[in-house]
Amino acid sequence: MEFSIGCNGRGVMHVEPVSVDEQFRMIRDSGVFDHFDRMPQHGQEQEYLRASEKYGVPIRTGLWSYVAGRDEALLEQNLRLCKSVGGEFHNIMLYNNHAEGHVITDSEIVDFYLHAYETSQKIGIDIGFEVHIYMWSEDFRRISRVARQVEARGVPFHFVLDHSHVLLKVDNAEEQDASGIRQDVETGRLIIDPYEPGNVLDEWIDMNMIQWLQIRPVSPNGPKNPWQLKEGGTYGRACQYPFFRPAPGEWHVPWQAYRVEPCKEVVRRVLRHHRDTADSPLRYITTDMIDMPDYGGGVRYSLFEQNVAIAEWFRHAWSEIKAETSADTQAARP
Repeated sequence: MEFSIGCNGRGVMHVEPVSVDEQFRMIRDSGVFDHFDRMPQHGQEQEYLRASEKYGVPIRTGLWSYVAGRDEALLEQNLRLCKSVGGEFHNIMLYNNHAEGHVITDSEIVDFYLHAYETSQKIGIDIGFEVHIYMWSEDFRRISRVARQVEARGVPFHFVLDHSHVLLKVDNAEEQDASGIRQDVETGRLIIDPYEPGNVLDEWIDMNMIQWLQIRPVSPNGPKNPWQLKEGGTYGRACQYPFFRPAPGEWHVPWQAYRVEPCKEVVRRVLRHHRDTADSPLRYITTDMIDMPDYGGGVRYSLFEQNVAIAEWFRHAWSEIKAETSADTQAARP
């Protein structure tokens, strides 16, 4: 099955935000994207629809973040909103804390997922849970466990893989401490380095649950973004690294190509699994070079040009991986 390749709406800009109409025009004119990845912002539904129809660019995916015990009604509202503009898949980012103030339990995560899944099926749209900082899934040890509990209830677990949030923590004690995994990483109970056997990324790929792959390079123990600080003047987290070399003055540290390779390697593994697995659920790919302090807020390189380059590389990588099979078949013939 081929994919629908989209661009995250927060990355359809160069260095300054542009209108919704201009975003859809940029997507169309790039020639490398199949859809726009963003839930219409509340109150702008008609503006998104007009631009989508004008430029022939569908809105297939989008996301929102939720607090369990508070946002169940908001979830249904957003699912209906996404569906109303042609959306096919809603990415759910569920915060680590419950509305009552405690760290959300596995059973509460499962209950929220089951509620979201049941609601989405009635509306006619799919949902998935993403691995992401600030969310329950930032503790990577919980993801497979929760997925198996959902599947034990007879419901498929739809997973959104943003591998950047794993690679971010490689060789980074501060980041490992942020989700309480440092001791397990140091003792080898949890392996997050994609080049080591038994790593958690390979585990998730092998579980055949990835429906949506988000592509945004980060560098293991990479540089934080000094060009847009968070409220209070603190640094964001180092969740973005340029895919190709910025021009002089566009980036605050020397760019090194090898730092992008772990991202590319994970994408290739996901694609090989998809190629070799008849029932692979992978349907959506998005490029996610975006603004905001944790990512690329305030940077001087073009976010959109970076996203276009990722999409071009992805299409080429998928063609090469499919060709590997053809070459192997030819070599095996007597």
